[in-house]
Amino acid sequence: MIKDESQYEFSKEWVKKFTKTIAAMDRDEEAKRKDFLRWESGRSVIQCHLDQLHQEIAEYERLINCDKSEPIEIVVENFNKLPEALIKARMAAKMSEEELAEILDIDPERIKEYEKKKYQNASLTEILDISLALGLEFKTAVMQVDFEEIEAVKKTAERWRKRKMEKASKTA
Repeated sequence: MIKDESQYEFSKEWVKKFTKTIAAMDRDEEAKRKDFLRWESGRSVIQCHLDQLHQEIAEYERLINCDKSEPIEIVVENFNKLPEALIKARMAAKMSEEELAEILDIDPERIKEYEKKKYQNASLTEILDISLALGLEFKTAVMQVDFEEIEAVKKTAERWRKRKMEKASKTA
């Protein structure tokens, strides 16, 4: 995710580099003939990176150029993407980390740290306060309970507990 102008410029430079690389690869008939699968694999990897950069650039431009007189929609595919949505909302509001901190009456370094760590160190109350300060509202939120995932997590947790107990008994 592109968060600022320097990352935006850096990303545009990489788009140019990747585009030139793909063009050179496309012209390299010998490499295609010699080992097509290797050529195709290498080209696909670069194309994948290029496509991702184009998406990130488009999203950054959408956020920084949005019309503040109209609400903007930020899609949150899953709960793990909520931190990115908070950052995107701040960017769309054209609000600096310092301005957000001032609204919340907290140290600006906390907002910087939250965003750097994708809000891993923020409490739910802090996330809710930030959401309120950014004017975020869920239009529709649907959560799906995946019972197979629950069982897989239980099994993994049990294996972790067993390993932890084995290590503890070996060191004792």
